[in-house]
Amino acid sequence: MAPDPAPAPAPPEPIKAVPVRHPWRWVLIAVLAVLTAMFIHLLVTNDHFRWGFILDNAFRPPIIAGLRGTILLTIFSMVIGVVLGVLIAVMRLSSNPVLRGVAWMYTWIFRAMPRLVLAVLFGNLGILWARLEFGLPFDTQIGRLFGIDDLRVRIFGVDAPTFLSGFVAGMLALALSEAAYMAEIVRAGIQSVDPGQAEAAEALGMSRGQVLRRIVLPQAMRLIVPPTGNETIAMLKDTSLVAYTPVTGELFFQLQAVGHRTFVVFPMLVAAAGWYIALTSVLLVIQHFVERYFSRGYNRTQKARARLRDLGAETGGRVTAA
Repeated sequence: MAPDPAPAPAPPEPIKAVPVRHPWRWVLIAVLAVLTAMFIHLLVTNDHFRWGFILDNAFRPPIIAGLRGTILLTIFSMVIGVVLGVLIAVMRLSSNPVLRGVAWMYTWIFRAMPRLVLAVLFGNLGILWARLEFGLPFDTQIGRLFGIDDLRVRIFGVDAPTFLSGFVAGMLALALSEAAYMAEIVRAGIQSVDPGQAEAAEALGMSRGQVLRRIVLPQAMRLIVPPTGNETIAMLKDTSLVAYTPVTGELFFQLQAVGHRTFVVFPMLVAAAGWYIALTSVLLVIQHFVERYFSRGYNRTQKARARLRDLGAETGGRVTAA
């Protein structure tokens, strides 16, 4: 007589999924809600903000002129800083020890000095010269050696107190400081590119300049752009430092002038904060699209593999990701 068949296994019970509780998360949300309500209450009920005064004075023609000056100062300082930073980064990576040493010295000096000190220093450089001239160094001393009095081999010159003051002095201080930081950003981006690609391009007959422009820099831009965007936002905020140069055609200087003239200082400081928040928000949006543009073409392999895995799960594993 055949044995009785083994009883069929009982079907597994359905899983009762219990969500993980996060009580402290709700406590944090409650605290943040209370703090937000307190901040809104402060803005609405405290008369020292004087919102009507801010709206009446934050959009007057001198303020708008200062806004234009701040934007121009940011653009010119960043353009000079980026161009000079790329040049210094290439010098740092050069095989020539003199170029490496000069580039290292430049980044050391300008990264060590606060931008406020640089702005004030450049605003007072006119003390050193009556005229800023370019030509043969020690021309007067050389002329005296050969019996020539007042030998002056000069190509051109400008009045130093006029040139090295105001907008130009502030722009040079910010641009030269920014170049030191951009040099390190660009150098890190260049070194992130696989050196084998440069070697392959040189094997195809491309010069070092062509390799840098066509092979290395386009790939390094993906890593250079995000910190450069952050540096641009920082530069926009640092333009307020040139008010101590002083640069009169600048946003913070003009807002401070209104506060000092009317003896209502705090509301104009609030207006300055509002202006810088608005300008920074615009730059953040621009940075997002620029980063997305230079990041195109990357991570597509990972996305394709994920789609293949999803397709394989739907078809019972008949499609696999290579």
